Amino acid sequence: MAAKRGRTPGFVMSDAHRVKIQNSNILSSLIKHVDGKQDMTSTQVTAGIALLKKVLPDMANVTINGSGENGEVEIVFKTVIEK
Repeated sequence: MAAKRGRTPGFVMSDAHRVKIQNSNILSSLIKHVDGKQDMTSTQVTAGIALLKKVLPDMANVTINGSGENGEVEIVFKTVIEK
């Protein structure tokens, strides 16, 4: 008996998955350009970077220091009752 190959009939790819594939294509093109395997105009590079900034999070270093002796953070919860 031969193994099944491919997708089952009626398969529909989710929109989220389609977007991930499109984003990976943009990133792949930019990487190929950096490696010298693909020529791109400066406009194409700028557009690719702008699109990636919309879908990939910025990798920012965030440090939270509190006012405690060892940098502890004090969290205060307040309940407001409006009448």
